[in-house]
Amino acid sequence: MEALRRAIRDQPEGRLDVAALEIACIETPDLDPEPFLRVLDRIASGISSRLPTGVSGREFVRVANDYLFVELGFKGSEIDYNDPRNSCLNSVLDRRTGLPISLSVIYVEVARRLGRPVSGIGLPGHFIVEYNDGEFATYIDPFHSGRLLSLEDCRQLARDRTGSDADATALAPVGTRYILVRMLNNLRSAYFRSKQFDKMVAVTDLLIEAFPQNGEYYKARGVARLRLRQFRSAQSDLETYLKHSPNAEDRAQIAQQLSSIHRWMGRQN
Repeated sequence: MEALRRAIRDQPEGRLDVAALEIACIETPDLDPEPFLRVLDRIASGISSRLPTGVSGREFVRVANDYLFVELGFKGSEIDYNDPRNSCLNSVLDRRTGLPISLSVIYVEVARRLGRPVSGIGLPGHFIVEYNDGEFATYIDPFHSGRLLSLEDCRQLARDRTGSDADATALAPVGTRYILVRMLNNLRSAYFRSKQFDKMVAVTDLLIEAFPQNGEYYKARGVARLRLRQFRSAQSDLETYLKHSPNAEDRAQIAQQLSSIHRWMGRQN
């Protein structure tokens, strides 16, 4: 996971596609990224073969959307939204369905291969991309079949998802680290819902590596370790959470949980 670790530590950013496939290794430990990188290459070649020379940005978006969402059939996963596979780039390429951010990564990486300026946009509660070549610009929603969005559409989408508006910061392009961290958080939530606590711990290890001062991640890992009956490790995580979050609203509840762990470990001596 060298590319992923380098990117989430905010070191010089590597390739998004490689790092995203390394995230998928948590779900599929023996995953070989190379075949899936070649799939992205073939998708880019398929779009390129349909583009006339000197094509405009508007026409590029039209052709890319037609190829990705009509010919290849990529679409948002509406029914099994919380399936961990929707956060894993290899599975999204295989099944041609996934979360907004996973489908957006495909769009960004295919565009990169074609020298087209497409960036991720992290709206509250949703993820889209923006095409902007200085002459033509539009927001694109890969989860909804590449629907083109205006600025007001984006704001309404954010209001629909979270009840709050999208400010200028939320509409600004985001970098590789932001995308990978958001993918990791999605996968962490999916593993919690599906009670795959060992994999949740593996994801949270990476998040703590990226944000070692973030108390919430220690709490999340501590809860997962409790479910795995890894009491000493859970104790350490919950104590670290309280250290980083001294005014936490759930401080009393966590302190009570720690007391229970102490009593349990005392009975084992």
